[in-house]
Amino acid sequence: MEPVKEEEEVYTWREVNLPALSPTAAAEPELERETGERRRGRDILIAVDHGPNSKHAFDWALIHLCRLADTIHLVHAVSSVQNQIVYDMSQGLMEKLAIEAMDVAMVRTKARIVEGDAAKVICKEAERLKPAAVVIGSRGRGLIQSVLQGSVGEYCLHHCKTAPIIVVPGKEAGDASLI
Repeated sequence: MEPVKEEEEVYTWREVNLPALSPTAAAEPELERETGERRRGRDILIAVDHGPNSKHAFDWALIHLCRLADTIHLVHAVSSVQNQIVYDMSQGLMEKLAIEAMDVAMVRTKARIVEGDAAKVICKEAERLKPAAVVIGSRGRGLIQSVLQGSVGEYCLHHCKTAPIIVVPGKEAGDASLI
């Protein structure tokens, strides 16, 4: 756990040690074109929590956005990284999503649990990682409710320096997974 200071605000985070899911690579390249330097994949930041809308956004990103060489960075904002129960629950969620990402899209996964307000934490992580996209789930509230109550997606849309993708769940889908 390390404090990071950026523009007068300090936030705390903990890396999540995910199980090694990478398939073992062959020592010798199978094709002649594989001997050169391989194309570098993109970094994609996905904000996750324990809700169904977050899972829907995660599934959407795996299906529609991720390619083979990409790395997804899972970010989960919590009230306290010191609380072991919260950390264990978050780590279990991250491990489950990392396994699903490898099974479905064969992408590498890195995870980080960050303490603080979800909207600000997502924007700070996007500044740090400089990903190709930031994927955020939405509850699908109306315009008036979002303006009155505020929204993580709306905050990220206005303050994120990287392209945010806000995934709104379809009404017919309900809680069903895309995968």
